[in-house]
Amino acid sequence: MAMFKITTKSRKQVNGIRIEPGMSVQVVTQSMSNPVITNGGQPVIDAFMRIYGIDIKKAGCLNMVELEVKLIN
Repeated sequence: MAMFKITTKSRKQVNGIRIEPGMSVQVVTQSMSNPVITNGGQPVIDAFMRIYGIDIKKAGCLNMVELEVKLIN
């Protein structure tokens, strides 16, 4: 199992959703693959919804340009 920390890089306001730089979530996955591009990013979408109540995909931020991904362990 791998744990990733996903952090937003920049400020953005789209579709009524406000993203601030530094918003971060942790995602645990079964594989070492990047969770943003694996399985449509669903674990990342779920984590941002759970922690911040925002739909990161609807905001257009579910990509490697907007998000920084770090492997924690």
